[in-house]
Amino acid sequence: MVDVVLFQPEIPPNAGNVIRLCANTATPLHLVEPLGFSMADRQLKRAGLDYALRANVWVHADWAACRDALAGRRLRAFTTRSSRLLGESDLAQDDVLVFGPETAGLPEPVLSQFAPADRIRLPMIPGNRSINLSNAVAVAVYEAWRRAGYPGGG
Repeated sequence: MVDVVLFQPEIPPNAGNVIRLCANTATPLHLVEPLGFSMADRQLKRAGLDYALRANVWVHADWAACRDALAGRRLRAFTTRSSRLLGESDLAQDDVLVFGPETAGLPEPVLSQFAPADRIRLPMIPGNRSINLSNAVAVAVYEAWRRAGYPGGG
């Protein structure tokens, strides 16, 4: 299954929702510091409920540490700054899906580390900024899981 990376997430309920999603899809989750919240945050716990105990969550000190931990895997950046739509991508079940912070997306120094073919955009109505981070992660994870035939799901 894919892994998910949240690069410097800012909003506790979004991270909690992603933790819950990852627990329910057996998707490892990587959080890259600095985080906009504490892992003990009440809103994070409320959104993630008891799923944090079922999820595989790693916290990395920075982007370099996260990349090192995922060495050898193909990293795919989800960004509004791509012309390649999810449906056109060759997303594979062992890819790592990387998402930026809610207010700005992946910063250019990080995004520039991804080849254009490894940058993926979710389709939206033109003129809108973006969809909610936890919704974007859910769309991408379920699409990867669907393509893999929902292994382990029932």
